[in-house]
Amino acid sequence: MAMTMTQKILARHAGLDKVVPGQLIEASLDLVLGNDITTPPALDVFAATGVQKVFDKEKVVIVPDHFTPNKDIQSAEQAKKIRLFSRAQGLVNYYEQGEMEMGIEHVVLPENGLVAPGDVIIGADSHTCTYGALGAFATGVGSTDMACGMATGTAWFRVPSAIRFELVGKPSRWVTGKDVILYIIGKIGVDGALYKSMEFTGPGVAELSMEERLTMANMAIEAGGKNGIFPVDEKTLAYLEKYAPKRLTAGNFRITRADDDAEYEETHTIDLSKVPLILSFPHLPSNAKALGTFPEIAIDQVVIGSCTNGRISDMRVARSILKGRKVAKGVRCIVIPGSQKVYLQCVREGIAEDLVEAGAVFSAPTCGPCLGGHMGILASGERCVSTTNRNFVGRMGHVKSEVYLAGVPVAAASAVAGHIAGPDEIGAEGEA
Repeated sequence: MAMTMTQKILARHAGLDKVVPGQLIEASLDLVLGNDITTPPALDVFAATGVQKVFDKEKVVIVPDHFTPNKDIQSAEQAKKIRLFSRAQGLVNYYEQGEMEMGIEHVVLPENGLVAPGDVIIGADSHTCTYGALGAFATGVGSTDMACGMATGTAWFRVPSAIRFELVGKPSRWVTGKDVILYIIGKIGVDGALYKSMEFTGPGVAELSMEERLTMANMAIEAGGKNGIFPVDEKTLAYLEKYAPKRLTAGNFRITRADDDAEYEETHTIDLSKVPLILSFPHLPSNAKALGTFPEIAIDQVVIGSCTNGRISDMRVARSILKGRKVAKGVRCIVIPGSQKVYLQCVREGIAEDLVEAGAVFSAPTCGPCLGGHMGILASGERCVSTTNRNFVGRMGHVKSEVYLAGVPVAAASAVAGHIAGPDEIGAEGEA
């Protein structure tokens, strides 16, 4: 039987010649991931199994990023618990605050060379699907599944069916992968891909940078997807050469192509040239509206960063719009690099200086405001344009606050305008 990319990867890791949608399988794992919120309860389950050591100290990755730098005593205790466990287990990939490898989990794992095509990865965080940008199968799980994965190196899955998104054309100026995925979610809804693999194909893929693909795969879960996945091409291999040279040289990866006659429940053709600048209005990512189709909306805050848009390319775009301008009076603009490496690169390129001079707060890497944790919580009635991935009721603070999801160009321009705006409105001519 013909199979999709996802089905082939799962079959290989289950030791099977083929799998079909709905089939229950047990697959070997290449990585098991947790953070400072989801790992502490996983450790309780791990202890209850009676297993003394994780299955592979190089394949269990723990990243404190949600409430770090620790915001209060409870978060400090959580971080302490995972720190002591990581030390006791001798985990190779535990990233402490200040270390060059630290940062937001879904930024640092690819950046630190831990992800490669053909991998099967589970993470106790719903946006683990990010790694599908590199041609891997990656999906979020609960803390119990994380614990069992740490103990056994395996996990069970129900093989998903698939939806194909055939990308054609080339994005217009300022339109990014964030706009594309918000457009898609607006088209199919937050449950449009429920427990399905979202497989992105077509000539338009080549028009998207790896950072844009990471953004799109990251938000597959916002359409209900089990995972999002892109085919491997020259850009993927160039990314691996930069960030995972040892795996590339050793051939420690597997490029997977869907069969020509693979079955998809649906196929959507997305003409990238027709995708406008998009914002997702409160309180769902699917509440997508094109810029310019709604009245002026004043804002109180802008957040640029997160696992969705906190990479160096995002920082460069933000700088290109904010440099030489000022954040509007009464607006708070918070910029959060996704990793320590991105932070340092921002310092070296003068990005940090330009952003601070524009009136932005330049933060240490953290998930922070994305989940309403710290570093940018909203009060009642406040509005925020954010490059994060969720805008549910109360997601970033008070239940009567509002979050508008957008790409970096719109977020940065809105910070200057004081209301939701695009780069053209403020005369920006920077990196698009």
